[in-house]
Amino acid sequence: MNYFHYPHTIALEGGESLPELTIAYSTYGTMNADKSNVVWVCHALTANSEAADWWGGIIGPGQVIDPEKHFIVCANILGSCYGSTGPLSINPITKAPYFSSFPLVTIRDMVKAHILLREHLGIEKIFLLMGGSMGGYQAMEWCIMENERIGQLFLLATSATESAWGIAIHTAQRLAIEADQSWQSPSADAGANGLKAARAIGMLTYRNYQIMVAQQKDPDSEKIDQFKASSYIQYQGGKLVQRFNAMSYWLLTKSMDSHHIGRGRGGNTALILKDIIQKTLLIGINSDILCPIAEQQFLNRHLPNANLVVIDSNYGHDGFMVETSIISQHLSNWLEK
Repeated sequence: MNYFHYPHTIALEGGESLPELTIAYSTYGTMNADKSNVVWVCHALTANSEAADWWGGIIGPGQVIDPEKHFIVCANILGSCYGSTGPLSINPITKAPYFSSFPLVTIRDMVKAHILLREHLGIEKIFLLMGGSMGGYQAMEWCIMENERIGQLFLLATSATESAWGIAIHTAQRLAIEADQSWQSPSADAGANGLKAARAIGMLTYRNYQIMVAQQKDPDSEKIDQFKASSYIQYQGGKLVQRFNAMSYWLLTKSMDSHHIGRGRGGNTALILKDIIQKTLLIGINSDILCPIAEQQFLNRHLPNANLVVIDSNYGHDGFMVETSIISQHLSNWLEK
């Protein structure tokens, strides 16, 4: 992992600013002489910059996105807890961690930080910009903000705006965090129990009825407590608490709520999408209840050069992370064309 420090004030879309910025990022492979092999990966809510670790079936030696052929970049998003400036960072003015005083950041603010890193790395053109879920939000915003620098787009399980359904889910998750008595206390552990509950809510939207029943149904019909599904949800909540921060989670769900590519651009989402002329591969998961295929179908109708593939999977929204074999096959075929 590498770090880029930007020692200047960066204005945020919400009206506040950060006095300086650090971006954690990972790269794989080498940029070629004409700088034509850059693949930039935008990550989702709780991921980090080490894309080859969490998307190993797609990125890595011998995979469709191969460091032997591509110069691969992934930057940790602004507001996260994995190295980029966020709630756990030291505020250079107060000399203390930001914690809950960290300002609201939008998807556009994240892309603004990506652009600073792009300039620092001397990247003039991105051959392929790709991301799933919240990563897709960043990719679309970036394509609008720097259209001439983006060659092709690969978007998975994502949408042009955050839906009312998504905002409602995020609000429920934040209510869970806010109900934790330790929330907003000046500690890195503030809201940890609330984060566990928020993750539990999230898991119900990342998966679905079919996969939960198939994998977590109890074979013992005599049980009246300690059910397998309950243990699974508790485990998943606890697992996230061990690796993520409640303040970052609360903040980044707000960032997702802000996603609307029409904001400040006339509000007509369909019209804005027509300006994204890049060749685009869209992948949707037929069992996704968080960002259903209706969202990708909307993108497909209004992006001028899009191709939509719907994957048959029981894994719901998590399918964009789980079904790497079939995703790689479609991406490889599309790139070859």
